[in-house]
Amino acid sequence: MAIFLQQILNGLVLGSVYALVALGYTMVYGILGLINFAHGEVVMVGALVSLSVIELLLGANLGIPAPLVGVMALVIAIGVCMTLGFSIERVAYRPLRRAPRLAPLITAIGVSILLQTVAMLIWGRRYHTVPALIPPTPHTFAGATITNVQILIILVSALIMAGLMGLVHFTRLGRAMRATAENPVVAGLMGVNINRIISATFVIGSALAAVAGVLVSSNYGIAHYYMGFVLGLKAFTAAVLGGIGNLPGAMLGGLLLGLIESLGAGYVGDLTGGFLGSHYQDVFAFLVLITVLVFRPTGLLGERVSERA
Repeated sequence: MAIFLQQILNGLVLGSVYALVALGYTMVYGILGLINFAHGEVVMVGALVSLSVIELLLGANLGIPAPLVGVMALVIAIGVCMTLGFSIERVAYRPLRRAPRLAPLITAIGVSILLQTVAMLIWGRRYHTVPALIPPTPHTFAGATITNVQILIILVSALIMAGLMGLVHFTRLGRAMRATAENPVVAGLMGVNINRIISATFVIGSALAAVAGVLVSSNYGIAHYYMGFVLGLKAFTAAVLGGIGNLPGAMLGGLLLGLIESLGAGYVGDLTGGFLGSHYQDVFAFLVLITVLVFRPTGLLGERVSERA
C-alpha cells in the first residue's frame, strides 16, 4: 500500500507539470487549430532563464532570502517567456495563418529547433544544477514520502489551473477567447480583435510554460537546453488524451498521464526486473498516445471546438 501511495504522489507531481504545459498546447489549438511544437522549448527557456537569475542574485550576495530569490526568478522567467511567445506568434505563425495547415506545422518544428540551438549557444550543452531554494524537507504520510517542493508544485499547479478556468469563463478576455475559438470570422464581425486575442493566448500559454519550467527544474534539480523536447511531447500526449482544444481535458490528461507513467515505471518495472522501469517510462506515455489516437482520437472529454465555417 505504501508503494502504491508513493507512486500516486509521484504521478500527481509529474501530472501537474504535464497539465500546465498541456494547457498551452490546447489553448493555441482551440483557437488556431495549430499544434505549437515550439511550446516545449518555451518551457526550457523559462527554466534556464530562472536559473541564470538565481545564480546572478545568489552570486551577488545581496542578502535576499532564498524563497524571494525564487519568486524574483520566476517573475523574470514569466516575463521573458511571455515576450518570446508573443514574438513567436507575431513573426512565425501570423504570416502563415491563411496558409495550408502543413506550413505552420513545419514552421513550429523549425522554431523548436531554432530555440534549442540558441539555448545551446547561450547556456551550453552541459546539464546545469539548480540551487535548492526551498529546503527539501521530506514529509511521510502512510509510508509515502513527499517533499516541500513537490507539495508546492501540486498547490501552484492547482491554483493556476483554477485561475485559468476562471479567466476563460468569467472575464471579458475569456469570452472573447471562446468566441474566437467558436468562429473567428463571426467574432471579428462582433468587434473582437482577433489578432489581439490570438496573441493573448500565446502570451498566457507561455506564462504557464515558464511556471512549468521553473517547477520541473526545481523538482529534479537540473536544467539543460534539450529538456523541453520530451516534456513537450508528453504534454502534447496529455492534451490529446484529455481532448485537445478542451481545457478540463488538458488538466485531466496531464494528471492521468503522470499517474500512468508513475505506476507503470513502479509496477511494470518491478515485474520485468527493471527492464521497463523508470529509465523506460517514456514508453508508457507514447503507448497512451498511440492507443488514444487509434481508439478515441477526440480524447476522453472530446473536443468542444466546432469546425470552422
